[in-house]
Amino acid sequence: MKKMIIAMAFATSLGFTTTANAANIVETAQKAGTFNTLLTAAKAAGLAGALSDGQNLTVFAPTDEAFAALPDGTVENLLKPENKAQLLAVLKYHVLPRKLMSNQLPGRTIHVKTIKAGGDKMLSVKKSSAGVTIDKANVVSADISASNGVIHVIDKVLLPSS
Repeated sequence: MKKMIIAMAFATSLGFTTTANAANIVETAQKAGTFNTLLTAAKAAGLAGALSDGQNLTVFAPTDEAFAALPDGTVENLLKPENKAQLLAVLKYHVLPRKLMSNQLPGRTIHVKTIKAGGDKMLSVKKSSAGVTIDKANVVSADISASNGVIHVIDKVLLPSS
């Protein structure tokens, strides 16, 4: 026990941090400053806690620009309390129940299961020389590590089929 405490103190003095001190997915997204709409939606849908506390998650995170590209009124409509179930379905469609790093993708299309309950639960993930696409969204920044998973930034909001 004493050796472990000394080793942790030494690692801390060198600037290393333990995973327990690293930022979770929500904290990492907040620090980036480009996911305000996503975070507002996650809080409204009651999903922010799961993204903070869940383990080994992959989040395909649309930027604020991606949300702004939706038809006028879409975000405002989804944020209404009476549309919470629909908002939750959209957000869950962006989350995998496992950590998936870009170096784990084969050079072809695969289908991965999201945490969205019912209906369409599979995302099409394609890795090619042109980059990685998730359904029709492009990954613009990959493998942003968080203490409880990974974030891949995408340029479109993924909408599950009904």
